[in-house]
Amino acid sequence: MNTRAAAVAELERRIGYRFQDRELLERALTHASVGDGARSVRHNERLEFLGDRVLNLCAAERLMALDPDAREGEMSRLLASLVNYHACARAAHRAGLQAALRMSASATKVGARKSDAVLGDACEALIAALYIDGGLETARAFFEKFWEEEFARLDEPRAKDPKTQLQEWVQGMGLPLPTYEIVSREGPAHAPCFVVEVQVKGLGAERGEGGSRQAAEKAAALAMLLKREGPAAARAGQ
Repeated sequence: MNTRAAAVAELERRIGYRFQDRELLERALTHASVGDGARSVRHNERLEFLGDRVLNLCAAERLMALDPDAREGEMSRLLASLVNYHACARAAHRAGLQAALRMSASATKVGARKSDAVLGDACEALIAALYIDGGLETARAFFEKFWEEEFARLDEPRAKDPKTQLQEWVQGMGLPLPTYEIVSREGPAHAPCFVVEVQVKGLGAERGEGGSRQAAEKAAALAMLLKREGPAAARAGQ
């Protein structure tokens, strides 16, 4: 057994599932760099599309079960923290997906095998393959096992700054990313005061002040969170 075959076997062992359709598993583990985009090589990009939807369904089901009284906005924020490519990449590492990936030597050389984006996409493709080969319960079992640590993170004190929180929140709502604009800059060079306005399409604008542009942007983001999410956002920004 060669090194990669051993890695694929280890992946199935960690998952606790053996694929009936071996070609499907191979496709889920094949990066688009293989064959340099040749149409004859079936890679995992189409599976990523399906896997993303299955992942969102599993995460949404779990969030609703955990807190039946949670508000939609709060669940959307939590969903965004569970299904982004960083979370998917961490799950991929736990499953041993990195070593099982099939990609070109050039892609490996530039570090693609270690990329969160690449690993996240491959994880979604694997979820799709599990769904096709074994059904929703099989895909859900993978999610429950390898997202356990991600749910544990939800209970930790929030260390993210307001800009990151706002970005994740609007992404969870399916909205464009926030935009920031300096409204004014006053005061002496050693003690400036910036006023920045943040805008989110469909949600209006809020302003914040600070001794630097970055501080003012954070203040504006927190003001938007306070307006849209209420006391929970206030606690998060402390």
